[in-house]
Amino acid sequence: MLWFKALHIMLVISWMAGVFYLPRIFVNLAMETNDVAIQRLLTMARKLYRFSMWISVFAVTAGAILIYLQYGWQMPHWLHAKLFFAALLIGYHHACGPLLRKFENGTNQRSHKWFRVFNELPVFMMLAIVLLVVLKPF
Repeated sequence: MLWFKALHIMLVISWMAGVFYLPRIFVNLAMETNDVAIQRLLTMARKLYRFSMWISVFAVTAGAILIYLQYGWQMPHWLHAKLFFAALLIGYHHACGPLLRKFENGTNQRSHKWFRVFNELPVFMMLAIVLLVVLKPF
């Protein structure tokens, strides 16, 4: 069980690296005017999105197995809250796909300032998850 929990944590850390860095690439894309640099950033964003999406599938699968092994169908209330924030992170990550496609199509209408704010949202979700897991407040 502990080895599986360690695997889940490593997968989540890897996924979060992608979730934190991808919107940062969007900030740079929104500011960039050089075509060569834009293409390089788009390549980076595509590869990171694809890689982190696969990692998220493995992280969520490992988490679901852990929940079942540890709690069965009788989950504590804090875990429901944690799963809510995890679902928000999954939605956030999926929302990055259409934003990336807009950059690829040259139809992005958002400013780098908007992407700077967008970039901070997963930090708050992650903080909520970590606090819920560690403190188990209810």
